[in-house]
Amino acid sequence: MANKKSEYSGKDIQVLEGLEAVRKRPGMYIGSTGPKGLHHLVYEVVDNSVDEALAGYCTNIDVVINPDNSITVTDNGRGIPVDKHPKLKKPTLEVVMTVLHAGGKFGGNGYKVSGGLHGVGVSVVNALSYKVEVEVKRDGKLYFQRYEYGKPTTKLEEKSTSSKTTGTKVTFWADPDIFETTVYDYEVLQTRMRETAFLNKNLKITLTDMRELEPRKDEFRYAGGIVDFVKYLSQGKETVHSKPIYFEAEGQEGSVEVALQWNTSYADNTLAFANNIHTHEGGTHLDGFKNALTRTINDYARRQNIIKEKDTNLTGDDIREGLTAVLSVKLHDPQFEGQTKTKLGNTEMRGFVQSIVTQGLAEFLEENPRQARIIVTKATQAAKARAAARKARDLTRRKGLLEGSSLPGKLADCSLKDASLCEIYLVEGDSAGGSAKMARDRSFQAILPLRGKILNVERAGLNKSLSSQEIQAMITAMGTGIGDEFDLGGARYHKAIIMTDADVDGAHIRCLILTFFYRYMPQAIEAGYIYIAQPPLYKISSGRKHQYAYSDEEMQDELKKLPEGQKYNIQRYKGLGEMNPEQLWETTMDPSVRTLLQVTIDDAIAAEQAVSDLMGDQVEPRKEFIQTHAKDVRFLDI
Repeated sequence: MANKKSEYSGKDIQVLEGLEAVRKRPGMYIGSTGPKGLHHLVYEVVDNSVDEALAGYCTNIDVVINPDNSITVTDNGRGIPVDKHPKLKKPTLEVVMTVLHAGGKFGGNGYKVSGGLHGVGVSVVNALSYKVEVEVKRDGKLYFQRYEYGKPTTKLEEKSTSSKTTGTKVTFWADPDIFETTVYDYEVLQTRMRETAFLNKNLKITLTDMRELEPRKDEFRYAGGIVDFVKYLSQGKETVHSKPIYFEAEGQEGSVEVALQWNTSYADNTLAFANNIHTHEGGTHLDGFKNALTRTINDYARRQNIIKEKDTNLTGDDIREGLTAVLSVKLHDPQFEGQTKTKLGNTEMRGFVQSIVTQGLAEFLEENPRQARIIVTKATQAAKARAAARKARDLTRRKGLLEGSSLPGKLADCSLKDASLCEIYLVEGDSAGGSAKMARDRSFQAILPLRGKILNVERAGLNKSLSSQEIQAMITAMGTGIGDEFDLGGARYHKAIIMTDADVDGAHIRCLILTFFYRYMPQAIEAGYIYIAQPPLYKISSGRKHQYAYSDEEMQDELKKLPEGQKYNIQRYKGLGEMNPEQLWETTMDPSVRTLLQVTIDDAIAAEQAVSDLMGDQVEPRKEFIQTHAKDVRFLDI
């Protein structure tokens, strides 16, 4: 053992000054350095402009993706202050851009309601960009300042202007040394800007993509606010009452807006927002909403004798089946859990929302008896179907089938008991299932062959879904249960890998399985347990050597590597059954070489819309999607 003592003194303690901390640990501030984090930069700048709109000073926001993938956000708000900051003795604009936790949202008179709380928004964007340019119009003057890597490279320049308008214009270039990519996805920004416009009645947001020869442009402005939002989310669905129910109220706690409409589907699509922030994990405002909804509809149903004295009350799940709702609260001092702001913690909002929803919904039901009866009848039918499904649900529980003598379906289980090391392949067809069983490493790889195209759960109720042998087999094999009984701790595998043929039918089956997971086990997706296997598309044989290619681009690259004049043969794989077990192992199942795509839900609203449009009953949304995206198809198997 060495006698030399390990030195540990003051010089070993690093102090990160200014924005260095952000550049050192960007994930702490924007979640990741992947595409999600990159787009988050845009949201931070736009949210500042939205806060101006909430304060009543901004009506227009323009977002432009420039040809070089920089972003310009322009608003007609008051403009960031440029006077000297009383404490730091430098222009306030510079303070806002370069100092963490500097903002107008800490209790001053700048903003009563805002999404930003920590004052880290625009300064973080500055820190993670290699260049930022800011123009401010106010007091009849135009001010300009440039920053690089978070530090000002010019002094605040003052120019006179004849324009009497006010506002802020921010252009930033994300740092490629920090982000995995600096290329923005128009559809991702489009979804977010549309959502923001819905939540802020009459705010006009324009999104323009200048990267194409013919610029793409969308303008979002909704006079109906969240009522238009519910109508948008209900597109392609058969609604059970003609117009969304809407009510709003203000109090000392803040303001509440609610819009809701039932449809004939089986999914609950309730979205909750606090100060324009989508609270994915809910919170006190959503608890209040759900409690009020359940209690009010049960009270009405009993008064009208729709629910008899001897009958049990309708559950929240019964009532929310087929519901599309948007709940938006605005409050002065929101308490979110963490910087990610996914759950509202203000206790006063639970009672406030509950009382507003109870009063508003009770009035609607009393004033609209015909529509009220339709809504209650739908909930009672859901309750009957749920009761019938309970027996089928019991059959799928792990204790019932997996601890007995029989395994679900044709499951070939693995020998290891540690779920974190185990994975299950959900395989299309018995033929491929047989090859996979022979190819697998039976210590940690389980195989569940699925027969044909499984049931589309988007078009079937819970009862019908749980009557399907294939659905039962998947639920039982996973071991987590579904719905309210879902328990991630019961998962028998930490990887569920969907493995289907690389053709149109295979893609369809993959979509059906993903729809099942999204509707009945979304927590498994959120936990990162669901994957898609990527079997090769081509086998390139040259002499005794062969190489696999997983895309058209890979195939072209492999062909370029061959010596000039070398003869070769290309085999296009359409089905897993075309591969023998050895080939299946070395291309698709061997953890050391395989390619897996992890399934994620980056945007819950976009995901809900996609599943509903593509897998629902209505043909028109599917037709529109196909027409919109037909140009993006790279190859067709026909």
